[in-house]
Amino acid sequence: MMTIDHTFLAPAAPVGLCPRKASAQALLQPGFPPVPCFCRPARPDETGAIPDDYRTRHPIVISEGPTTLDLPVSSGDTHLTTGMKDTIRGFGQSFSASGAGVMQVQVPHGSYNAGAASVIGGQVRRTLTEAGIPARSVLMTGYAANPNGDAAPIRLSYVATKAMTDQCGQWPADLTDNTFGNKNWYNFGCASQNNLAAQIANPSDLIAPRAMTPIDATQRAGVIADYRGESSSGTTTTTTTTTSN
Repeated sequence: MMTIDHTFLAPAAPVGLCPRKASAQALLQPGFPPVPCFCRPARPDETGAIPDDYRTRHPIVISEGPTTLDLPVSSGDTHLTTGMKDTIRGFGQSFSASGAGVMQVQVPHGSYNAGAASVIGGQVRRTLTEAGIPARSVLMTGYAANPNGDAAPIRLSYVATKAMTDQCGQWPADLTDNTFGNKNWYNFGCASQNNLAAQIANPSDLIAPRAMTPIDATQRAGVIADYRGESSSGTTTTTTTTTSN
């Protein structure tokens, strides 16, 4: 993501005369007007950038938080589709890579699709175990759903450490209160920070770099041999270029 630095450049002061230099020039060259010079007095109210920064208001922090996946289930479903199975396997891979210990499979009850969700919930557990998730790591639970609402989903969730920011959409002040400060609004940059945090696969990369992988000696020798114009056996190869008139 390219970060744009929104800077506020103060207007340059008009070209004037340096009092000390002007007096010196007047003494050295009598009868001639002082030569203009590019000097300007220091202004304490000038600044080179906007004082508020969206990275300060919406910092990316590493914290413990839930990761969820909602699987829609209709009242007439009897089995998982191929696409839903692939989605469940992908979520299981993320669970294994996170280091979390328990994944919850929450099946709704009390809704009009509760019967179908109960059947699909068992298939979800079986799909996870077939993908390599230990059965002891899958915890089947339930939650109360609204009987008059939409179809309640089956929710898969686990708690792990991840990069996150605060919630967007906060407007603590009116935008029209201060329109002369040339400052961005409070919610500015929050979506960009959230998108950046969501793309971080390993939150530990924000703390310290990873260890270097060992070199590939065979690949290195081949690259050096190609650079020197040598074959893999050590003999020098000659490249002949022919041109046709």
